[in-house]
Amino acid sequence: MPPARREAPKQPPLGRLSLAFGGAVLLAGALIAVSFVGGGAADEGDAAPVESSIPLGRDALFIGIPQDGISLGRPDAPVTLVEYADLQCPYCADWSRDALPAVVEEYVRGGRVRLVFRGLAFLGPDSDKALRAALAAGRQDHLWDVVHALFLHQGAENSGWVSDELLQSLGRTGFDADRMLAETASKSVENELAAAQRASEVAGVGGTPFFQAGKTGDGLAPLQLGALDAASIRAELDSLLAG
Repeated sequence: MPPARREAPKQPPLGRLSLAFGGAVLLAGALIAVSFVGGGAADEGDAAPVESSIPLGRDALFIGIPQDGISLGRPDAPVTLVEYADLQCPYCADWSRDALPAVVEEYVRGGRVRLVFRGLAFLGPDSDKALRAALAAGRQDHLWDVVHALFLHQGAENSGWVSDELLQSLGRTGFDADRMLAETASKSVENELAAAQRASEVAGVGGTPFFQAGKTGDGLAPLQLGALDAASIRAELDSLLAG
């Protein structure tokens, strides 16, 4: 069975989005990188944001690895892996917690794989706020620190868990949080949102997480992972590196 993922809506939703399994690709043009007004808003009585026991601080996972905007790793790495994700997607958070550390340590740190993050925000206002903050942090080459921290501290969908206080605290990862918050509506962030939308339409992204990979500089192909774990992605990356 393919791994579960969060599907993007065919049109602005009237209520909460449903959970679904990957495999059925929805109309890709409906994916947008801004939140729908009223779509996916938390229902009355939803749980409060989840309080993680993981402290915020500079993540050792990324220390010593070059970041440039939305990319992580050496630009001349032989293989590029692209991740499409919504920062409120629970399956994306599972991937970030359970599989990403192994990919970073085994493939990215040694210069064999370069990661690219394409953020989408179809689950609601907290998705949009979180993504804009991450992209703004990317202007200081700290996007991956922010993305990983937000996945580790992900709260209940559209419950307001992406608070200014939480975003401000992300500055402990080693960058200027005030500057990040001031640049969430910058032209650079808007350009990245639009670029991710265009890329998702071309790739046929119907839900998150969604992955593409290929030789750096060549075309990218969607990955059909059997599970959202390190073993599944290892097989794909090893095949590309050996080819």
